[in-house]
Parts: sequence; C-alpha cells; structure tokens
Amino acid sequence: METLESGPYTLAYLDIAPDDGRRREIIDGGLYVTPSPSRIHQRAVVQLSSTLNVARPAGFEVLVAPFDYRPTSKRSLQPDVLVCNPDEHGAKHAKKPLALAVEILSPSTKMLDLLLKRGVYEQAGVRSYWILDPDKETLTVLELVDGAYLERDVVAGEKVFEATLPFPVQVIPAELLRAP
Repeated sequence: METLESGPYTLAYLDIAPDDGRRREIIDGGLYVTPSPSRIHQRAVVQLSSTLNVARPAGFEVLVAPFDYRPTSKRSLQPDVLVCNPDEHGAKHAKKPLALAVEILSPSTKMLDLLLKRGVYEQAGVRSYWILDPDKETLTVLELVDGAYLERDVVAGEKVFEATLPFPVQVIPAELLRAP
C-alpha cells in the first residue's frame, strides 16, 4: 500500500485519477493506493460474492471492488465485497450504511483493513464487517451493536459460519480459498 503525502485529496480527485489498475481510496484527505490483488485474493472475492449472491433475499445487492462506498464527503472506500441495502439501488456510489463490508487481507493492505477501515466502517454504521485472512484461513465477523463493533465469531478452515447478518448464509473460509 502506498500513501501519497501531498493533499489533502478530495473525492473529485477520483474522477480524474489515472485508470492504471490500482485501487484508490480517500479517508479524510489521505489518499491510499494499493496494487492489483493476488490470485488467492481474487479467488476469495469471486467465491464469497457468489455465495452471498445465491443466498441474498430480494432487494439486497452484492457488489465487488472497484465500487465506491462514500459514507461522507471526505471518505471513499472500496470494500472487496459489499452488500448494499434494498433502499439504495441505481446510485453511482453507495452512500448509506452498508449491510456488509468484507475485506480480504493482503500484505499491502492488512493494517489499513484491520485498523483504519474498521474504524471508518464502524463510524459509518456498516452493520457487519467481515475480515478474511487467507494466510490463516480465518473469517473474523464483527457486528455493530450500539454503535460499536463486537466480535461475533472467528471461524477457521473447514468450520461453517452461520451468518444472520446481513441475511442467513453459510460461509466456510477454506472453501473460499480453494482452487477449482
């Protein structure tokens, strides 16, 4: 992950940024640029988004990065996988609190995902935040309770996670990472 020092950056910058395959996110004037993800990262994105899409009730929408979530006029994030609420369709960017944000850890984004993005998602009212660690084959599930994230579960390997938020779905971390 690369943090560019000059700034502050605004969301208008994202409209003129070069299309070079790198992900750009802005948090309170800071620009965070990350390289293209690895194969295992992309495999997990595809598998998880497919699993969520099959289980989603009518109205919910499952999307993957690059798609901007802009909870404030100074923040634009791109969760690896996100679930939008039924009342927010057709917008160029998601603005309302997400039903779910998922980040898949990689060496270049680990600290950003575990610390900064966790706080931003929590402040924005994202109901559930999942963190998938491919190296450990773990899924950490955080749920918003009274404005703060509580760790609901940590599942590893072949263990089944029975999600209730954003909707009922079964997730097995090892299956998300397995090559076809």
